Amino acid sequence: MAEHRRMQRAALLGAARSLLTEGGVTALTFPAMARRAGMARSSVYAYFSSRAAVVEELCAADFPLWAAEVEAAMADAASPRDQIEAYVRRQLALAADQRHRAVVAISAGELSAAAREKIRAAHEGLLEMVVGVLRDLGHREPRVTALLVQGVVDAAVRCVDARSPGRDPEDVVAAAVRLVLDGVGERDPGDGQQSGGSGA
Repeated sequence: MAEHRRMQRAALLGAARSLLTEGGVTALTFPAMARRAGMARSSVYAYFSSRAAVVEELCAADFPLWAAEVEAAMADAASPRDQIEAYVRRQLALAADQRHRAVVAISAGELSAAAREKIRAAHEGLLEMVVGVLRDLGHREPRVTALLVQGVVDAAVRCVDARSPGRDPEDVVAAAVRLVLDGVGERDPGDGQQSGGSGA
């Protein structure tokens, strides 16, 4: 009985991921989940009390997997700058991967406070991966810089997701990597001499 319930729950979560990937949060309804999973609509209520509960469970299950993929890519990098590049590239690769599209859809949707908190906690974990690297590169405000780096990643995800005609996703990835690496540099620009000074 317990195994049957586990399988039913997994089927519903799989259906939810597919719906999110195809149509975003608005496509995630209990009737659609039931049809996709081949179950009666009433059965969905036996596992989830609301759409928000489904999203919260997907956040708890899928965001740690996303973070683990990014962490592994950074661990394989040889230098701090390579780690930053891996951080950017791996997230954009995950965003383009059909298996992880639900994570992108969840992040872009209207969410409950609990789901937003789970996403916030997941993003905090991602940021912490970068803060230490930026500190090694000499940034006096590594957390602020990490937030800006993640902002570039999030914007690049939206660009890739838009699938505009004539826009090659690889060009977006390359532009995001260049922007981040040029921005983080080897040290905080405020630590060096400012250019254009008149001198004594």
